[in-house]
Amino acid sequence: MRSRKSHELLSAGHRLSRHLRAVALCSVAVLAATKPAAAADEIVIGASIPLSGPLAGFGSFQKWGYSRAVDEVNKSGGIAIDGKKLLVRLVLRDDKTDPNATAANTETLLSRDKAVALLGSCTPALVNAGALVAERKKVPLVTACNPLEAFKSVRKWTYVWDLFFDEPELAAIPFKALRDLKLETNKKVAIFHDNGPDGQVVGGALWPNMARDAGYEVVENTSFPVDNTQFTSIVAEAKAKGADIVLVDAITPQAVSLRKQIASAGYAPKLLVIEKGAEPVQFAEALGKLADGVVVGGYWDPSFPYPGAKDLAAAFEGETKLTSSQHIADSYAAAQILLDAIASAGSLGPDTINAAIARTDKNYVVGPIKFDENHTAKLPLVMLQWQAGKTPIVWPQERANGKVLFPLP
Repeated sequence: MRSRKSHELLSAGHRLSRHLRAVALCSVAVLAATKPAAAADEIVIGASIPLSGPLAGFGSFQKWGYSRAVDEVNKSGGIAIDGKKLLVRLVLRDDKTDPNATAANTETLLSRDKAVALLGSCTPALVNAGALVAERKKVPLVTACNPLEAFKSVRKWTYVWDLFFDEPELAAIPFKALRDLKLETNKKVAIFHDNGPDGQVVGGALWPNMARDAGYEVVENTSFPVDNTQFTSIVAEAKAKGADIVLVDAITPQAVSLRKQIASAGYAPKLLVIEKGAEPVQFAEALGKLADGVVVGGYWDPSFPYPGAKDLAAAFEGETKLTSSQHIADSYAAAQILLDAIASAGSLGPDTINAAIARTDKNYVVGPIKFDENHTAKLPLVMLQWQAGKTPIVWPQERANGKVLFPLP
């Protein structure tokens, strides 16, 4: 996993992390800078996120979103607890893209750092590892970056809350877009997916069934380990079988490797969808023009008519000089939801905060959030496509702010 390609991919994430470390945010404590909470003079919340490892690109955006929400609360004077205004201290620990580290970090956030509530990591493997600790300790945790079916499949949650997209809706997008945009193909589909929780749900189950229901033929469906980097044989098989449509669910380093190997094989599918791994801008930065035309599902865009959407992207790009990502929005919203609940509770008691989260019913930067009986809030989806380092919306047509590139350049 620590190949040259992975380091190249994550360079932008590392630049963002360096930028954030250079910003003197009094509200944020990171790693070794943490200190035990002073119970009477601050509110400690914590998160274990991937600041290194293959998912560091995601973690860099989470760090910015969480930090911004906390900083805004502190600039307004903090949160009133039992009639006294307290500042919030955010403690971030690096899980290094390792679920075992996420679980251990979550234990440390509660036992050593004395966090009264938590925010989540990214992807099901990491989020669920920390969430199970929070659930066992009966401490509220608000997360995003965890597809809802993968979240709900773990257990019936009491203290953990998830806002993100729903996998069946994500899986249906390519077939709906092909129909609505009248894109002509030979209707042959190749599916490549990792063996992680969401890879198995989307690639192993949903895509094959939806393809057949929509009148497409699945000519290949291959699973691979999440640390795999060699895809020449499965790419050759898809090419030999003439699949015009390739659907991929993989983390970013594998997504980059796959795209390069598809190009090296001289394989030119008409539609290339890469879920999960093609979301962060580091995907496009690692690939340059090879990213153009790659499709990925999207749950947020600065053009959405939600409060603060345009301003959030402008703030990120102004501060970091980097291209924004939809992950700044879900992380920012998750932190706002948790902070609003603490303010509504007016108490640091976990059950009181948890009850306040359950009452959430408000418009945030990602849209209206109201949790259901499964502790989930579903974000609506669109289809994004990488074009010259940006991801315009190309479907549905009523929300589109760009035209689809088809076939794949």
